[in-house]
Amino acid sequence: MVKYVFEESELCPERTRADLEWDALLLAIAARTETPFGKRLALALPFGESHAASRVLLRESEEACRLARDGHPLPTASLPDVDDAVARAAALGVLSSYELRDLCAVIGAARNLRRFLQARQSELPALFAACSTDPSLDDLEREIAASIDADGTIADRASPELKRLRGEKLAARARMMQKLDDLMTRHEKLIQERFVTEREGRFVLPVRSDAHERFPGIVHGTSGSGATVFVEPRAVIPLGNRLKMLEGDVAREELAIVARLSTSVHGVIESLRAALHALAWADVKAAVGRLALDLELWIPEIADAPMLELHRARHPLLMLAPPAAGVVASDLAAHSGRAVVVSGPNAGGKTVALKTLGLAALMVRAGLPIAAQEGSKVGLFDAVLSDVGDSQSIKTSLSTFSAHVKNLVHILEATHDRALVLLDELAGGTDPREGEALAAGVLDSLCARGGAVVATTHYEGLKMLASGDGRFENASVGFDLSTMSPTFQVTLGVPGSSSALAVARRFGMPSLVVERAERFLSREDKTFDEVVRRLEIERRGLELARADAERKAEEAVAAKRALDEEIEAVRRGDSQLLSRETENLVANVRRAKEELRAVHEKLRARKLDPTAVKEAGRTLDRIASQVAVGGPLEPPREERDARREPVVRGTLKKGMTVYVPRLRFEAEVVEVLADGSVRVAAGPLKLLVTEAELRSAPDRRAARAATQKNDASRSEAKSRAPLEVAVQTSDNTVDVRGMRTSDGVSMAMQFLDRSLNEDRGVVFVIHGHGTGALRDAFRQEVKGHPIVLFSRPGTRDEGGDGVTVVWLG
Repeated sequence: MVKYVFEESELCPERTRADLEWDALLLAIAARTETPFGKRLALALPFGESHAASRVLLRESEEACRLARDGHPLPTASLPDVDDAVARAAALGVLSSYELRDLCAVIGAARNLRRFLQARQSELPALFAACSTDPSLDDLEREIAASIDADGTIADRASPELKRLRGEKLAARARMMQKLDDLMTRHEKLIQERFVTEREGRFVLPVRSDAHERFPGIVHGTSGSGATVFVEPRAVIPLGNRLKMLEGDVAREELAIVARLSTSVHGVIESLRAALHALAWADVKAAVGRLALDLELWIPEIADAPMLELHRARHPLLMLAPPAAGVVASDLAAHSGRAVVVSGPNAGGKTVALKTLGLAALMVRAGLPIAAQEGSKVGLFDAVLSDVGDSQSIKTSLSTFSAHVKNLVHILEATHDRALVLLDELAGGTDPREGEALAAGVLDSLCARGGAVVATTHYEGLKMLASGDGRFENASVGFDLSTMSPTFQVTLGVPGSSSALAVARRFGMPSLVVERAERFLSREDKTFDEVVRRLEIERRGLELARADAERKAEEAVAAKRALDEEIEAVRRGDSQLLSRETENLVANVRRAKEELRAVHEKLRARKLDPTAVKEAGRTLDRIASQVAVGGPLEPPREERDARREPVVRGTLKKGMTVYVPRLRFEAEVVEVLADGSVRVAAGPLKLLVTEAELRSAPDRRAARAATQKNDASRSEAKSRAPLEVAVQTSDNTVDVRGMRTSDGVSMAMQFLDRSLNEDRGVVFVIHGHGTGALRDAFRQEVKGHPIVLFSRPGTRDEGGDGVTVVWLG
């Protein structure tokens, strides 16, 4: 089970919590929760007790963020606050029916969450482990629902006794109302108005004050004007007494029911508390997912060493304040045993950079995504120590500098090799020379203790540390010399100028004053500032060049994407055209086939010479075959694809015959393009395809050369011709049904040899279904046979799987 740290600790002392505005971030998460207990947990969001615990928290958040991005967030809903009811049930108190109803709703929400996570256990293992609930609570939910209605009232079905008592109560009330109605009719002149009301829990009638002595009964009150006296008639007192007794009986039975249910709640109190925590935790994680969507937060790569490398990092709280689009992103870094000295103009973003780094370190320990792009890397720190802002205290008689030094002493004592130290305006507020020396000593000591240090400064001496000590690195916030304003962009490796005189000039300081100030600067100060300015100008130039290169790269990518879309559109157009042409060819061949059969039947009817009939059939076969541009139009795709090997990459050349599986036809290579595309042609149609989708076509020329060596010219001519259309006649059909397997195969193969000698291009072998032995043996025999170009099962019109159609060559 994951353990958490809720209270103030070394990881995030109270000073750090205030400096980094950690509670403001938790408030943003709490604002996105839906339950009162989820909101409370978010406002006290814990850190992982250990590195392993923080990694678990990060995995939970990663799963929640993925659900939010996919539009299927954790099932959270607005629920009533039941903390007080749970506490009273734990102390064996009796809950009201309304509290029981609220508990039932909470248990139902826990059930929905459990089922949601169970259905996605393999996808959400961390959330499943963190938010699973006890299934036995379902029994309590059913028990409460069986007794308490949705409006919180106890249902009649809660017990047979309650149903009986309520029935008697209704009947007694009805008798009471009837009796009162009769009395109003009988004493109409004494009644002020015709209605029944209630006073002191008893039913009364409004009687005129001047007539109440003539109306026997008990007075329970008068109207404000004194004109009406409310009297319980003597005749209904026994009925009223009976009604009161029944009401007491009903109340006692209702109390017994809620007491019984409260006892049931007490029996599973620990499971109920766990379910409440699971719902609260799921609510918080769902809120984290929503915050990640709103601010574009990502889970960083977690490093073993304590360090931060943030790409295009932003301060998350600035993202919450509109306009978020104006927040400048920067690359930021901090490493153990090293110090980054950030310099630059006032109000340029130095303090924001400090807080961004600190928040990233804390967010990772709390299992939260950070405001940096994917690819950022963060290690797990054990302490985040800060000194940001004015530390002056009137109560403790500490000046700003004194309070600053006192906090630095605490930070020096607490720093270790897994500590992140953030110092704003280090050693400021005192004599510049002594402050600079003190700051250098503090930074040196912090690095020696192994801390990852980031400090902002205006001291020129601290900027020079990086030139002689590899533990120090400069960073600067940008300053646009053309507009004399900060850019808020942090650049690593370059010191920044405070640009105080330039800023003063921009904000209206008299030129004479600024010029006099410049004369007071030492030659070394001027030289240093000039070097920094030149570096800034060069850096800005490089940034502009890089931005221009990135823009051109994006334009190139966009142009390539547009070209790819255009190529795909052309391919789709070619495919649609080919599809239409293929449909027309299929229709033409089917018509030719029907005409062939009709002609054949007429010839048979006329009893003409069989040789003439065969010759007519062959002629029609040749005519029909000229209609097809791609061989057999509808062979089974799976069988053809399985028989063909992919084209060997790099072997395609103009004139090769290839097979296109998705269109089920053979075609000739017309052109091989540089981008890997291939233009092929099938008759009058041309199509652009990729090399990867092509398959090899059978070498018919070699097959026919092996079997018909004496007729090379005819073999070569046929190898270039497309397969004939499968038109069945009696002359190209052999029936071997009912024969033994060996005899049937032998007879069929002899028929194939005769058909080849008689120049038949296609034959039909009828072997029937039977046990399938004859069919399988024959198909195995023709598979790879040198005189067989192609074979397939018959279509439904040709006899289905009881027929094999064979093309010869």
